[in-house]
Amino acid sequence: MAKGFFITGTDTGVGKTTFSVALIHHLKNQGKKVSVLKPVASDCEKIEGEFKNEDALQLIEASETTITYQNINPIAFEQAIAPHLAAQKNNTKLQSADIYQRCKPVLEGSEDFCIVEGAGGWLVPLNEQETMADLARFINLPVILVVSIKLGCINHALLTIAAIKQSNLHVAGWVANVFDEEMDELEENITTLKSLLTVPFIARLDRSNSGKKPLCQFYSAIL
Repeated sequence: MAKGFFITGTDTGVGKTTFSVALIHHLKNQGKKVSVLKPVASDCEKIEGEFKNEDALQLIEASETTITYQNINPIAFEQAIAPHLAAQKNNTKLQSADIYQRCKPVLEGSEDFCIVEGAGGWLVPLNEQETMADLARFINLPVILVVSIKLGCINHALLTIAAIKQSNLHVAGWVANVFDEEMDELEENITTLKSLLTVPFIARLDRSNSGKKPLCQFYSAIL
């Protein structure tokens, strides 16, 4: 099995894909071959006869992989809702063991690293008993937490790190994604997180001057 990382976030829409793409380029710049996985995705659009997710497509583009879309994103739902609810609407049931089996061909590939992006936050339900954390345990890769730097981020980050550790998975570190550069006490919040999280501070994402592509600065070696 390739080395790799499971990318999670303090919530949905906090920049997991943005960081994953930056990490893929960071690894490729060091001469590493990278595969990608988006095991479960909602909010998919039908393209050329199959449902595809924008986040998964970004991962594919960044990695330049030739692996088929179905292997990279085996569970794709049209509805932009939580995975367990989307599964109900599609008369199916998600099971972490089954999803893991569908991910194994990519996880067992010959690439140097596999970047796996979760859906939503750490405890997003898959069914009545299981959450995304159960799938992460099957995949068993070090976890990177993307923290959206906004009011409440300290509480969200501490709770999520505690939950990851309770899952007996290694936390490789955390990433600060700065959405609002005019946030009150922005740097003080990041400094507090560095002090309280007690795991490596891997990278920081900031909006570029053009406001288009975020800039990612890596601070800790993760290879």
